[in-house]
Amino acid sequence: MASTKSTSRLAMLALAMAMAVAVASAQNTPQDFVNLHNRARAADGVGPVAWDNTVAKFAQDYAAKRAADCRLQHSGGPYGENIFKGSGKAWTAADAVNMWVDEKKNYHLSSNTCDAGKVCGHYTQVVWRKSTRIGCAHVVCAGNRGVFITCNYNPPGNFNGERPFQALDAEAK
Repeated sequence: MASTKSTSRLAMLALAMAMAVAVASAQNTPQDFVNLHNRARAADGVGPVAWDNTVAKFAQDYAAKRAADCRLQHSGGPYGENIFKGSGKAWTAADAVNMWVDEKKNYHLSSNTCDAGKVCGHYTQVVWRKSTRIGCAHVVCAGNRGVFITCNYNPPGNFNGERPFQALDAEAK
């Protein structure tokens, strides 16, 4: 009985990984993730990011773990990280990155804070000036539980007391 459960779990994980490879096509390519990040960064006068295969491997390995349960849980890894979970449709890189960037409305540059009770750390990680290399992954979760997307950032960002934009640090003094 135990071996049947193990085989079933392995089959489910293999199916999820195969589906992940299938959706790593249009709208979820490395260039899609890079372009979406760079569009947001350019809007704030921040230099571009580039794809990093080492960071991407970390993201893919972690996303593969989440494919079994689609739990919205951070990896605790060495990189900065944004995660996204969606269900009910074919979620894409654009959906995740746009959701993170949409937090810009909650961020106040003058005080370097978020609105009370709101989140803006995903946005500030996307545009963090010192985070110049990214790796992202997109997986379809087992059992039709949705999609899990992660982007990892090297070096990581969002350090207390630092602002995401270099030019504004000088203006604040």
